[in-house]
Amino acid sequence: MRFPTLLCAFALGLTACQTFPSAAIEQPIPLHSASIVIVGDSTVCNWPLNDNLHREGWGMHIQDYFKSDLKVSNLALSGRSTKTFISEGHWTKALQLNPGVVLIQFGHNDSHAPTNPEATNAATDFRDYLRKYIDESRAQGAIPVLITPMCRRTPTDNLQPYADAMKAVAAEKNVALIDLHAMSAKLYAQLGPEGVKALEANVVGGGYDTTHFNAAGAKAMAKLVMDELPAAVPQLKEYLK
Repeated sequence: MRFPTLLCAFALGLTACQTFPSAAIEQPIPLHSASIVIVGDSTVCNWPLNDNLHREGWGMHIQDYFKSDLKVSNLALSGRSTKTFISEGHWTKALQLNPGVVLIQFGHNDSHAPTNPEATNAATDFRDYLRKYIDESRAQGAIPVLITPMCRRTPTDNLQPYADAMKAVAAEKNVALIDLHAMSAKLYAQLGPEGVKALEANVVGGGYDTTHFNAAGAKAMAKLVMDELPAAVPQLKEYLK
């Protein structure tokens, strides 16, 4: 039976989201720019509205929570990892937007086989790349927020080491973190196998995509993020609808 969520949930102990304090939380100051930039992979990115497999990323729905005087730019791209998002120049473009807040979710492509060019090691270079995102965000006055990759909906979930690495770097760098990995595992367990299917995009030839989400799934992930983001970055509260 394909229902990895209980395995993932048990592995996580159904832990609640952890939000690590950041310097911005300890000393709240106004955002230098009323804007959010999102960087990440295909579970986050903007998919075409006419996508024949009905895929959507959670980043497509964050603007819905904010008033029009705060702009959300979703720069996440399918297939990218912490490494390739930088090496292909996308991170430079993100910084050029001069964001007030940067939301950072990677891990799915980082966890590919080591022979793949996008792969990183959760214990080494994945952490180094996260530090680069954090340091360069802060150098521009932006507030970085790490978001752990949502739990895989497959028989095995190899993203736990990447979620743990994000937590470690967040603690080391005193930066806010939203544990979407744990929250998504808890949600999947609550929904059960059929409920989880209702969140999944399609695959060619029929069936369910266990990586990508449909509109309902993307909105569910966005809600989990937004349940924690205002506490992680209190400066955003004034912009909420």
